[in-house]
Amino acid sequence: MTNRTPLYEAEHAARYERQALIREYQEAHGCRLVVMRDVVFPHCVPLFEETLFDADPDQDLHVLLGTPGGDGETALRLIRQAQSRCRELTVIVPDQAKSAGTLLVLGADTIYMGPTSDLGPVDPQFQLPNGSLAPAQAIIDAVDRAERSIQRDPTTYPLHAALLSDITALMVQQARDALARTDDLVREALSAVASRTPDQVEELTEKLKKHLIGEPKDHRAIISASDAGRFGLPVERADPKSPRWRAVWRLWSKYLVLTPGSVYEGELASHIEPPSAPR
Repeated sequence: MTNRTPLYEAEHAARYERQALIREYQEAHGCRLVVMRDVVFPHCVPLFEETLFDADPDQDLHVLLGTPGGDGETALRLIRQAQSRCRELTVIVPDQAKSAGTLLVLGADTIYMGPTSDLGPVDPQFQLPNGSLAPAQAIIDAVDRAERSIQRDPTTYPLHAALLSDITALMVQQARDALARTDDLVREALSAVASRTPDQVEELTEKLKKHLIGEPKDHRAIISASDAGRFGLPVERADPKSPRWRAVWRLWSKYLVLTPGSVYEGELASHIEPPSAPR
């Protein structure tokens, strides 16, 4: 028997089931496990803090992460939050951790990835007025193409003005500034791991600049567990038949059936909300 009334317990049964799976994982791996599924923008910080409220800094922290990306500066704040509240940080990527999500992963002591896991280029993203995300490089490229087209044929100006109505001159400048800072963001994320020496940080930064910043031509480029390991990241590749990966996937599946939106959940904390109006 519980202290909850029958109707209340029935209404929240799915939450209690997920939290029971979180407790089982924690007991099996001697850690604290929290789940974050959201775009990475400043609103994440207090919600993520809620899951870490009573964290033991002498205990390992595992973060089950799913995100299409967002703001790199916010990713650094989340890294600092997580690293300051644990002995060692493991980021588990069951599905996608793109852009700012990949940046967050760079600040982990260990990255746990399986056959479905996907990182991506560290390309800052901006939220458009309609709520969708646009990579910084794509914004700059779209404006540059429009300018060249209008120079060749001024009559195309109304068409390009309509197509780029969501993009302002300020946004274009912010996109350029964000791209210029990408190298530093990667370096700062890598530096958050206490066991890395300054020389190791610099060596890894130079290596990752090619693979995560310079080489990819598309924000949707896929970086697998084997790719990430080849780039020098501390990847632990999951055996799909292992009890651990099956436990991770069973828990993650519980979030896949939820209405799309943000998730911040742990053994005690639970914040689930549907997509909101553009922030």
